[in-house]
Amino acid sequence: MIRRMLLLIVLSAITLIIVIWSLFFSPVKAGGEGIDIYIGRGAIYEDVKDSLRVKGILVNETAFDLLAKRKRYISNIKPGRYVITDDMSNNDIVNLLKSGNQSPVMITFNNIRTLADLSQRLGAQIAGDSAEIHRALIDESLYKSEGFSKETIIAAFIPDTYEVYWTIRPAELIERMIKEFRAFWNDGRMKKADDMGLSPVEVSILASIVDDEVLKEDEKSRIAGVYMNRLKRNMPLQACPTIKFALNDFTIRRVLQEHLKVNSPYNTYTHTGLPPGPVRSASKSGIDAVLNAEHHNYLYFVARHDFSGYHHFSTNLRDHINYANKYHLELDRLEIY
Repeated sequence: MIRRMLLLIVLSAITLIIVIWSLFFSPVKAGGEGIDIYIGRGAIYEDVKDSLRVKGILVNETAFDLLAKRKRYISNIKPGRYVITDDMSNNDIVNLLKSGNQSPVMITFNNIRTLADLSQRLGAQIAGDSAEIHRALIDESLYKSEGFSKETIIAAFIPDTYEVYWTIRPAELIERMIKEFRAFWNDGRMKKADDMGLSPVEVSILASIVDDEVLKEDEKSRIAGVYMNRLKRNMPLQACPTIKFALNDFTIRRVLQEHLKVNSPYNTYTHTGLPPGPVRSASKSGIDAVLNAEHHNYLYFVARHDFSGYHHFSTNLRDHINYANKYHLELDRLEIY
């Protein structure tokens, strides 16, 4: 009888241990590659549980609550992006969330024309919303000491993919991007810019125009050479991308005479020199094309009338007008106005 009771006690203890292990230490099912959990700033414990529940990770809330309370996580919520993997148990998840050891995210941006565009793109990838990011981007006190202005800060955001924490503050992100900008501008690039008489930001301004003008990568350095020739002669750049930027209308397919009347420092038909800032975030290839601008005598270029994406280049106005007339006639024929 006593032996039977002892056996029952042992079996009960083993069963209890199995149940406890299952509740607290049994691995969750996270789908192999893991499940991302995002905990925003100001989140409370119930928000955390909602996030886990939606992703199917919160299998036993009672066990999770017991662990969270015992480990004092309930009042110690830390925002961030956390990756839950298959080998993690409730205990591991609570430990991870409490530690604040979040996993970074990869942010990507390209084809950005304005700070509003940049704010929206970043707002979809980090914790800060687009309005918060935009306020930081136009706050010159955050970057004026680094030599940037509201017009030029977009130059620091060189299109690429960057690893950051999801909870990075907008001001921290700006600081990070300025560091990336400085790193990109190595000694070799700095020397080329100095030899051209341009600052890194000025190179980025010109590169942004080249990027917007050119469809074919192999023409970038040639067109950069045209603009450099114009700058040296104090001729207006007459760059259509600056007109679209001045009008804040990037749907324009054909820049007309009425567009050229816009009263703006970005109107490179009425102002000589570079505009106040980039007309888009300049690409690395665009920047390097400017730094390696072709040395030639061309002062004009116009798109070829076959719409191949290439251009005709001219050293004199007469030839340029002939090429331009052919292009405009084809635009008229296709009713592109």
